[in-house]
Amino acid sequence: MTSLELQISVILLFALAGYLLASRINQSAVVGIIIIGIIIGPSIFSIVQYSDAVKMLAHLGAIMLLFAIGLEFKIKDVYQIKYMFIALIGAIVPWAAGYFLGNLFSYNFKESMFIGVALTATSIAITASVLQEMKKLHTPAAKAIIGAAVIDDVLGLLALSITVQSTRAENIAVIGVLIIAIESIVFLFAGIFTAPYIKKIFLRLDEARFAKKHPHLLFIIAIMFCFFYASVAELVGLSAIVGAFLAGAALEGIRFKNSKDLKDGAGYFHVIFGAIFFISLGILANLRELTPGILPFFITLLLVAVFSKVAGCGIASRLAGFNKTESLVIGFGMSPRGEVAMIVALIGLTSNIIKQDVYVSIVAMSLLTTMFTPFVIRNYIKWDI
Repeated sequence: MTSLELQISVILLFALAGYLLASRINQSAVVGIIIIGIIIGPSIFSIVQYSDAVKMLAHLGAIMLLFAIGLEFKIKDVYQIKYMFIALIGAIVPWAAGYFLGNLFSYNFKESMFIGVALTATSIAITASVLQEMKKLHTPAAKAIIGAAVIDDVLGLLALSITVQSTRAENIAVIGVLIIAIESIVFLFAGIFTAPYIKKIFLRLDEARFAKKHPHLLFIIAIMFCFFYASVAELVGLSAIVGAFLAGAALEGIRFKNSKDLKDGAGYFHVIFGAIFFISLGILANLRELTPGILPFFITLLLVAVFSKVAGCGIASRLAGFNKTESLVIGFGMSPRGEVAMIVALIGLTSNIIKQDVYVSIVAMSLLTTMFTPFVIRNYIKWDI
């Protein structure tokens, strides 16, 4: 299938099937779309491959998804000490658990360290999308998940940097790690302090003559702003979706007199490209590569991945003042590894740090935690918060 247009058409057709499947089994649309992705991908029928075109569109989908979700959040609500505490414990516990798991299965130091790094990851795109579906995006638990996950991205970056550098040299380049940390922190806090000024600029542009004549132009500028923030995030080593989220949060609550509403436009974008993003996660995972020889490691990895995040973030949430139900929601909400761990695994494979068996196990673990979390949050945690 070489035509880009045909690939998009087929993917959206199957994404629609994912929505229908989700409604039939009373589950999140995310789960239904990922299941369809597995079915049409190399795991079963190999109808669609994870081509460069699919990868690019999925990347756009993740950016649009987080930009739309950012529009729902006040940026100062994201950065709180208790969220930093949850993120820190929620990174340390999985990293330590992954390292000891690697030792248990006789992997060397480098591989064990990298398994730990993969387990620190959190995909906010998955949980945030489910919470949005459930109309729980403004609850304290949801805000904690988003805030902790953004900080978790920085901590995961530092863990990845330390691990990669430790495999390339006998001594870790402390200065290099510190530079990455400083750049990331400056970028994140710059998002807080510049948000009010960015809103003022957009409101002034809304009063301009060109905005009155062409009410859609400010939406184009907002999308341009989103991709600019995403590119800066990648430049400092963070995930592009963190930049997209900050761009959306900077424009939260803005109301135009003459221009089109940003939420409406972003919503349409993220429905289309977000569907491609979620279906790509199913296409990316080739479950045929889970051979009997690596099943014991994979099953243990999956259990450790879920338990370490639920325990680490859940206990930290309780200590931070959340109740039992909220802590469970936060713990499970931080569990999806999604595309973040998949990217980490790919870096490990291409850097010759891990081998194919560990890579496949991490990818499959990422996929299953991505599907497992929406199922648990929707069906097994009764919360009115």
